[in-house]
Amino acid sequence: MATADQIKMLIKSHYADNYEHFNTAVLQLAAHEARNGHTALAREIQEIVNKERNNRHNILHLNKYNEFIDYQETDQRLSEMFISGELKERIQRIKNEFRRQDELKKYNLKNRRKILLVGPPGTGKTMTASVLSTELGMPLGTIMMDKMVTKYMGETSSKLRVIFEAIGELQGVYLFDEFDAIGSKRDQDNDVGEMRRVVNTFLQLLEQDNSGSLIIAATNNISLLDKALFRRFDDVIFYGNPDELQIKSLIENKLSILEMKLDLTKVIESAQGLSHSEISRACDDSIKEIILSDKKELAENIILAMIQERKDIYAKG
Repeated sequence: MATADQIKMLIKSHYADNYEHFNTAVLQLAAHEARNGHTALAREIQEIVNKERNNRHNILHLNKYNEFIDYQETDQRLSEMFISGELKERIQRIKNEFRRQDELKKYNLKNRRKILLVGPPGTGKTMTASVLSTELGMPLGTIMMDKMVTKYMGETSSKLRVIFEAIGELQGVYLFDEFDAIGSKRDQDNDVGEMRRVVNTFLQLLEQDNSGSLIIAATNNISLLDKALFRRFDDVIFYGNPDELQIKSLIENKLSILEMKLDLTKVIESAQGLSHSEISRACDDSIKEIILSDKKELAENIILAMIQERKDIYAKG
């Protein structure tokens, strides 16, 4: 049940017509119920908040709550991801286990809640966090690594503790992007043991966390991560560049706005080796060029040229 302080805060904020304080009290109440095992009630409270709150106002409030976390409302769906069927099934399993966690608890089982995503840039790792945020009705909180990681001894570990406190108090999907910035192998330490302390702190906080939030870590380079991290995650999902079928689906979807009949054989062949995001950018650039140049008869050549531009960027990099 709600604590006396939470009830008083709800009453005071209501009569003061203070939306921000009232919303904070409701979220704290939901987190309190989740910690006490009343996950169904906590989710119901969260769903009421999600339906009633003004999205923009709420995000401004959440971002004031913790300076190291960027909160966002998302609208991306799993159906919008052009990834393999296997990957979609893995993401769907995380959703299903979260939604039916009460059933699992009857058998002393826990839902997957701490997930590590591995793969090259632009392959869908960040979008996966957005999709889970949308479809589970929770805000997405992205950890701002540039503000968290510092050179001062002990400061990064202290900030990690603040972040995990927020994870426990405000239920959401929390993304540690570019996770290798804090999860690097402890034997690579060149900073008077500071990285070792940061990794140890993260391991302890992750293991101790029993909140109702989803914690997602994403990395482009699995070889940099400390091996001890893998045992702390409930699932590890690997991402890769799209295959020919996924490329075809992605390009057809992006170019459907043109309402033009195009032979995409050469385009699909040329796009192989690029990530989902690079192909998407090439399509967007092509659409803009076709619209502004009014050269619809040369659409295929324009698309091929934009794809080559993306490839050249990688070659020069």
